[in-house]
Amino acid sequence: MNSLSRRNLLSVGAAAGGAMAITSAAAQGGGVFGNPDRPAEGRINASPEAFSEPGPKNPSLASQFPSFQDPPATDVAGMDLFWASFNNAHKRVQSGGWAREVTQGDFAISEAVSGVNMRLSVGGVRELHWHQQAEWAVMVDGNCRITVLDAKGRPAVRDVKQGDLWYFPPGLPHSLQGLGPSGAEFVLVFDNGRASEFNTLLLTEWMAHTPPEVLAENFDLPIDAFKKIPIDDLWIYQGPTPAALSDAQEAVRTPLGEPDAEFTFSMTDMKPNKITKGGQVKIIDSNNFPISKNIAAALVTVKPGGMRELHWHPNADEWQYYISGQAKMTVFNTGPRAQTADFNPGDVGVVKKSLGHYVKNVGSNDLVFLEIFKDSQYQEVSLAQWLSCTPLDLIASHLNLDPKLLSKFKSPRVVVPS
Repeated sequence: MNSLSRRNLLSVGAAAGGAMAITSAAAQGGGVFGNPDRPAEGRINASPEAFSEPGPKNPSLASQFPSFQDPPATDVAGMDLFWASFNNAHKRVQSGGWAREVTQGDFAISEAVSGVNMRLSVGGVRELHWHQQAEWAVMVDGNCRITVLDAKGRPAVRDVKQGDLWYFPPGLPHSLQGLGPSGAEFVLVFDNGRASEFNTLLLTEWMAHTPPEVLAENFDLPIDAFKKIPIDDLWIYQGPTPAALSDAQEAVRTPLGEPDAEFTFSMTDMKPNKITKGGQVKIIDSNNFPISKNIAAALVTVKPGGMRELHWHPNADEWQYYISGQAKMTVFNTGPRAQTADFNPGDVGVVKKSLGHYVKNVGSNDLVFLEIFKDSQYQEVSLAQWLSCTPLDLIASHLNLDPKLLSKFKSPRVVVPS
């Protein structure tokens, strides 16, 4: 992260691509610039009849994936599907809200983390519970009340708004409740691809499956006190409107004081790590959010026509959550294999550790998405930075570039279309 100022986090690729010298057909393999493979790929190499699709189709679905239907000629071979979405995930709905999830169970490539999209009404409660995994969360709409108890028995109560984060280490008990005026919607990320929102450790289920005499002894109450405990879990239920934050904090205050670590973080209030004409990036990891030991993240904004430059991450898989705008991403792997996919709000992408990729804004509005990593630190390798730090004769011998253009690799790069 210390070298972020030297990297191009957002870039425009067209100018450099247009300046490349086109090599011979033998050197390119496919014989056409931008079409490197044999047998040749892409519609450019197919007749209209060969490219046609007269069979059954779902046009409304197919239209959402233009890069699957008409891939660029540089796509080659097959790759594990790296696209998923909350938009087609099944909702579980109860009186206080709903949740839907994307886990490795139906998104095989997502081994490192899983994701949950949840909505709570005003007063809606995600019941007291805890996880075997760490929970990282981002508020995407509204306001939410969180409660948590640390490992030393110290409670914390906080209110979070759109753009805020929270992080609960594995095993710490907590609750969530929607606040006025519109409740809360958020995305949870667990540091295990198979973790599910529907297999958490719930207060009600534990109480219901503990012998009544044990409950009585534990809490020093008569057995009859537990005659009406719920038989079924509450999960998400409609509760009363929460008390004022100061009253809630006073109600749980103990001589132990508050936790040393802060469980929440405001992305809205932080300054971007880098701003260019093409967009900006905010990086949140254990350097500025110390409690977040298992999850690092970057909030990326790309302006129309801009691009998240060619790069890779050496330390962890990248799990993406698309908040707004439209994007196109190509992922490069050994083989060679390369595949391009399209992303819209509510979609999820995964790029495996160290695989090269870019993300381009193909819409008319700002593209905003989160990059999330199962690691304490954000790390990145920029292709442009790497080449700018490589002897020019070595670059020339690799890429057959016009020597007059090689000096551009040593110049600071402007990142957005003008």
